[in-house]
Amino acid sequence: MRSQERHRDAGAYTLGVLDEADTFRFEDHLAGCAACVSALDELRSPARQLALYCRVTPAAVAPCAAPGAGLLERALRELARRHAARRRGRWCALALAVVLALGTSAVALVSAAGSGPERVSARDARSGVLGTLAARERAWGTELALTVHDPGPAARVCALVAVGTDGAEHTVATWRTRAARTVEIPAAAALRPGRTDRYEVRTADGQRLLTLRP
Repeated sequence: MRSQERHRDAGAYTLGVLDEADTFRFEDHLAGCAACVSALDELRSPARQLALYCRVTPAAVAPCAAPGAGLLERALRELARRHAARRRGRWCALALAVVLALGTSAVALVSAAGSGPERVSARDARSGVLGTLAARERAWGTELALTVHDPGPAARVCALVAVGTDGAEHTVATWRTRAARTVEIPAAAALRPGRTDRYEVRTADGQRLLTLRP
């Protein structure tokens, strides 16, 4: 499989339609490709919507139905909004790829600007863990969404820890890695963005695998 074909397989991987060999090759490629990790983060939400549509739509419904009044206008507005968000995400992934290409020895960080959630991507050269974190301030604290690719041992338990500017630590999510190596973890922290110094991905025994610093 050529390099450009591996990039194009992000959508098929998200939908789970790759065969076993192509899945293995794509996951091997994913370990060093920030652009594909960012693409997976963008594609998971549409994939979930497609799966939900399949579950709730009766078999008798025609796959091509006539649109209702105003549907096209609403669809165009939503498409424009998502296109703007994707442009910000691509700039984030491109900046991270440039930093990685320059040979950063420890951790490479980049933040995406814009009015949406703040996004930070990083790769730890020692552990090989690659992740993207989206953080949005809420009235109750911070809404988080982490996508992480972990090439380490399968089925190990990891945690996302928020470290405050005062040094206090707050565990906001835990998960068990899967054979697929890439997981998406929704989370929430009472700690507000302005009082957060960094987020760390750690193993259950406290080994730091990745640092994400907004």
